Amino acid sequence: MSTLLSSATIPISESSRDHFVDVDDHWWSWAIVVGVVIVLLMFDILVLHRKPEVPSTKRAILETCGWLAVGVIFGLVVLRIYGGSAATEYFSGYLIELSLSIDNVFVWALLLTYFAVKREYQHRVLFWGIFGAVILRAIFVFGGIALVNRFDWILIVFGTFLLYSAVQLLRHDEDAEVDAEGSRVLRMVRRIVPSTTQSDGQKLFTHVDGKRLATPLFAVLVLIETTDVLFAVDSVPAVLGVARDQFIVLTSNAFAILGLRALYFLFADLRNRFDYLQQGLAVILAFVGVKMIVSRWLNISTPISLGIIVTVLVVAIIASVTTDAPPTAGLICVEDVEGDETSESQPGTDG
Repeated sequence: MSTLLSSATIPISESSRDHFVDVDDHWWSWAIVVGVVIVLLMFDILVLHRKPEVPSTKRAILETCGWLAVGVIFGLVVLRIYGGSAATEYFSGYLIELSLSIDNVFVWALLLTYFAVKREYQHRVLFWGIFGAVILRAIFVFGGIALVNRFDWILIVFGTFLLYSAVQLLRHDEDAEVDAEGSRVLRMVRRIVPSTTQSDGQKLFTHVDGKRLATPLFAVLVLIETTDVLFAVDSVPAVLGVARDQFIVLTSNAFAILGLRALYFLFADLRNRFDYLQQGLAVILAFVGVKMIVSRWLNISTPISLGIIVTVLVVAIIASVTTDAPPTAGLICVEDVEGDETSESQPGTDG
């Protein structure tokens, strides 16, 4: 890494049509990123959270700051190697992904509460949820960029969808509940994967009468991955509105996602304090949606986009912590929930 930092800035090309940078990333760039992500994940699960325990608020704050520092440091590496334009796009994508992921954290809180998962066991299931999320985002990123590069008009589709998502955020009812038992995904998992209602600590699978069965934690993990797919449908097109290079988009997504476990333990119980966060996220989605729709005729530069994103987030957070307005921020719930009240079995209550 020291060799990279001491090297001259690598030239980048900029498309006159899209006004986005195209970094000259090599195989070793991807190898380093993958290696760093794996090392960080292993350090987190094998060192920081080797034993199941409930993180204190102080520890959650320190870990959240640590993961934020990792994302910022990588952005500075991008700045040193690829230049200011690439770094601006990285930080824009990073902030969009991080802000939209906060809503995902609140949904995790609902699911883990619904299934009565003990707090000391929550980190393990969230670890595997994050691991799967990084892989899923890579698929979405490569697929989304391939579509944009082949079909210019897809930007209008993405932009329109983001506008629709913004309206849904504003209209969502906070009192809506997650009926996880009615989820098609959960019923399908129980039909395909032999399961038990008995929990076994933080294990996803256990042995009962000589049979290997999935525990309720496995069902929770599947639902968490499902919610991430739903959120990726919003967040990946949003990031593509401020960056178009695969390396920048994927790394900004990955480093934002890695810190969500710490963010969960810090924010999960504070969701009612962020009264205006939902409105702020809706404004960001609407702005990026408009930016994508008009990009063929009007270019809104990435520095301006970054300034708008930061301003909206700051205003939403300040308004939330300084006013006594009744909470209006809703939660995006599992979209495939049905009203079917029947269930083959009930989840365990001891995590």
